[in-house]
Amino acid sequence: MQSLILHLDLIGTFVFALSGAMLGVRHRLDLFGVLVLAFATASAGGILRDLLIGATPPAALHDWRYPAIWISAGLIAFAWSPWIERLHQPVRIFDALGLAVFAVAGTDKALGAGIGPLMAPCLGMLSGIGGGMLRDVLLARVPLVLHAELYAIAALAGASVVAIGSVLQLPPVPVTVAGAALCFCLRLAALRYGWHLPKALQAPPGDDAA
Repeated sequence: MQSLILHLDLIGTFVFALSGAMLGVRHRLDLFGVLVLAFATASAGGILRDLLIGATPPAALHDWRYPAIWISAGLIAFAWSPWIERLHQPVRIFDALGLAVFAVAGTDKALGAGIGPLMAPCLGMLSGIGGGMLRDVLLARVPLVLHAELYAIAALAGASVVAIGSVLQLPPVPVTVAGAALCFCLRLAALRYGWHLPKALQAPPGDDAA
């Protein structure tokens, strides 16, 4: 199971880094800017999760495989973005895949650290959304998680499957795969059909209240 968590974490690092780097290319950032977005998107959620569960130093900062992966993903996006863009909505697909993988891997890691089944999915969700939030802040955008179609909810749903499976003592590998699949499919369906939570009513014209 530890090997599965590590591999999921590395896969999530790559796809999230590719997602962030592609957005950097779309915003016409230089190579350094693209790599910064790749690092932020791929690492912020996992680093925050590790700090909260006491897994220090965070894996993303002391395991050479993590920087090797996000640097590689950033360089791939920088050099071959025209080919990657030929995929259907590449950034959203990579982002959905990274969200799913990080949500379940983060939940598994939290459960392994002794976090209860009620809070472990929250840490899994945080693993999935943290990097994207920092990426959007760096690009001066409203974070996707605050207004997109079922973003954090999709991560929480997939993470909850892992936690419920742990409580019921179900086989961990199939449960983890099922949680990732649920998150990924729910996110893609939300993009396809426009599913989202109720939004705040617009303020009346001329209303400058905070």
